[in-house]
Amino acid sequence: MNNDYLGQILKKGEGISVEFKSAENGLPKNLFETICAFLNRNGGTILLGVSDDKSIKGVDPLRVESYCKDIANLSNNPDKLFPSFLLNCEIVQYEGKELIYLHVPVSSQVHRCKGKVFDRSADGDYELRSDEQIKNIYTRKNFSYSEGTIYPYLKEKHFVHGIVERVRATMKVQRPRHPWNSLSDHDFFVSSGLYRTDLSTNQEGFTLASLMLFGREEMIQSAVPHYKIDALLRKHDIDRYDDRENIRCNLIDAYEVLMNFIAKHLPDKFYLEGVQRISLRDTIFREIVANFLIHREYTNAHPATLIIYKDRVETKNPNKPHFYGHLYPGSFEPFPKNPNIAKIFVQMGLAEELGTGIRKVFQYIKAYSNTNKVEFLEEDLFTVKIPIEYHSDDKIIDVVDNVVDNVVDNVVDNEETILKLIKSNSRISADEISSKLSKAERTIQRYLKKLQEAGKIKRVGPDKGGYWEINK
Repeated sequence: MNNDYLGQILKKGEGISVEFKSAENGLPKNLFETICAFLNRNGGTILLGVSDDKSIKGVDPLRVESYCKDIANLSNNPDKLFPSFLLNCEIVQYEGKELIYLHVPVSSQVHRCKGKVFDRSADGDYELRSDEQIKNIYTRKNFSYSEGTIYPYLKEKHFVHGIVERVRATMKVQRPRHPWNSLSDHDFFVSSGLYRTDLSTNQEGFTLASLMLFGREEMIQSAVPHYKIDALLRKHDIDRYDDRENIRCNLIDAYEVLMNFIAKHLPDKFYLEGVQRISLRDTIFREIVANFLIHREYTNAHPATLIIYKDRVETKNPNKPHFYGHLYPGSFEPFPKNPNIAKIFVQMGLAEELGTGIRKVFQYIKAYSNTNKVEFLEEDLFTVKIPIEYHSDDKIIDVVDNVVDNVVDNVVDNEETILKLIKSNSRISADEISSKLSKAERTIQRYLKKLQEAGKIKRVGPDKGGYWEINK
């Protein structure tokens, strides 16, 4: 959370999606009423340590961490918030004082705070007292969020074997103190909204979100037969493709397939952030791929595509638009299309808080592509265009990477590293070495050529199906 964005929130003031609360004497008593209202309406931002008149009061520095822990624990407590919805806080510095920033996404479920249903208007939170008002929320949620559709005959045996354990293990690494870590699998499904009860019909079971996240391919196809993702490389054969991945697996595995496809066909420039080298390619496309999967409307039969062209990467996925037009950092209210799917990706560390993905892409795209001409267009098909810089002879500009290779060679002997990789796996490909060393494939090809010319290695057989020999 940067101060510019925080300043925009403060300047905007309170409204249907922004709430300020003082926390001088502890957590506000009505905090979870506001959280419940945001979950039931359009989501929103809560700033603790700010008064209604925008005065920065701050939060006691000695208690701020315990407040954040209390919010996380209470949000996972069904007696406080039902269904529970795990929330994470961020401690931010502003004008020399500490504030607590809490982003509450819109939920696909109807929530209650201590048994009462709250909604949100521009004037603040209000309790819904009539059955008709509550029924209207259920109707709106069921229409807007297909991910919450209950499949009463869907069981854990229909999930990919071991995938839930793998996801939960990743969460434990990312967030060792996460309240979900101590839950049974069933309680985890309930807490994450992947197993729910529809209070209007009394129907209960696993949801479409759980099927899309964990399901075996044949089960997904039986429920959503039109579901597929096409990843295409169209550098030379524009009418068809140079390479293709036809993806019909669950979203957890689809994320890995798409990221590997990106790594296979796009370069990674050298970039230092402070003293730490980061992967521009992975940083940018991690956000693109995660949002591509999270915000798709899975009941829409239109296929989703990710296509790598000579000059750009373009994604298109079917969408239920919140509004129509171009999205820019700070110019739109983040609106999750599949809140429970998003929740799992966030807790695994594969995505960040809603809205930060676009800001991060704009932050790094200039360094990666030498241009800021990124396009996020929300319509019935959500379209993203990420530029890639090429020479006219169809070779990617990667001058910085070549220069840095010489610098890195002073610290790490890349040739020796490649020899060790070949020794451990004689059939390793240049693409696999490229991925392991986070270097462009043609850079690896250059090293392999040098090693062959020096007589250190020899290629036996064709490029595909052959193997390497190390000369003694």
